[in-house]
Amino acid sequence: MTTAPHHSPARVHNFCAGPCTLPTSILEEVRDELLDFDGIGMSLLEDSHRATPYDAVHGAALADFRSLAGIPDDYAVLFLQGGATLQFAQVPMNLLADGETASYVNTGAWGKKALGDGRKVTDLHEAWTGADEGFTRMPSADELDIALGSRYLHMTTNETIGGIRFPGYPTVDLPMVGDMSSDFLSRPIDWGRFDLVYGGIQKNLGPAGMAVVVVKRELLGRSGRDLPSSLDYAVQDANDSLANTPPMFSIWVMGKVLKWMISNGGLDEFERRATERAALLYGAIDDSDGWYRSPVDEDSRSHMNIVFRLPDEDLEERFVAEAAEADMVNLKGHRSVGGIRASVYNAMPLGSVETLVSFMADFRAANA
Repeated sequence: MTTAPHHSPARVHNFCAGPCTLPTSILEEVRDELLDFDGIGMSLLEDSHRATPYDAVHGAALADFRSLAGIPDDYAVLFLQGGATLQFAQVPMNLLADGETASYVNTGAWGKKALGDGRKVTDLHEAWTGADEGFTRMPSADELDIALGSRYLHMTTNETIGGIRFPGYPTVDLPMVGDMSSDFLSRPIDWGRFDLVYGGIQKNLGPAGMAVVVVKRELLGRSGRDLPSSLDYAVQDANDSLANTPPMFSIWVMGKVLKWMISNGGLDEFERRATERAALLYGAIDDSDGWYRSPVDEDSRSHMNIVFRLPDEDLEERFVAEAAEADMVNLKGHRSVGGIRASVYNAMPLGSVETLVSFMADFRAANA
């Protein structure tokens, strides 16, 4: 019996805000290894997480994450289930003792959720909110009202829905905690500024299903809380994120993405690529004589999630529909804000952005 040759289907230009587009070469590797991983006669997903094949994958992913991100030895790297959303509560559970507080910067949908869930654990202070301005910019350091005695300042480095980011981290006189979900490892991180960073991996690093937490080891167990083991960073670190069955598929694929990023030049190179992609899109918006309009402050423009508006909502609906017909998908803005959103994460090819920019010019010429 002969097997028909495999033909890869045509790949669309996927501007999804999450889960993200992944490198085609890695998807092909996963496909080829899925039924029989490294000659063991079964999928890695069917084997024990305590067995040698998975142990090697897990250890390599931990080491490569640390190497790629330049993480100092005194920080723990944790692979945790529950996504970044669970961290909204888990961070204060682990970092704040009874009676302690922290200050939170409310920069949009995700900053607001972090503050709201954290307040279910303990009393937290809102240091700044962009609500009155429609969450169109990030604050400067001198605008922050940090509560006396705050243990840390929590910030969302990139707001996926609003399309804004901190272009640089604010200089403050206390440690910071960063939710970096939608720009995680798209640029270097100054570890001297952060006690803890976290993020879901489904934007830049792999498939949905887990978060990575990087935390100073000296803080493990400091809250004094009697936490369930699955929520205790100290337990997870002591067991190399294997205290219970880990999200094996997510870690396996992320490990491949990490190696791909290392081989392609590391974080400096991926920051350069992000800047180039964003510049192309913002250039098309800014050169349209106002026909395309960015609703966010220029200094706070995201390099990951480029949001823009057209003259009216009917045109926006047509834009999304006609783009999809031309194999550019997931461009509709979030339901809470509308408009258009092009998410251009680490694996987004420059050619896909160039295709979108060309479509934008043609659509404007046909409809202006």
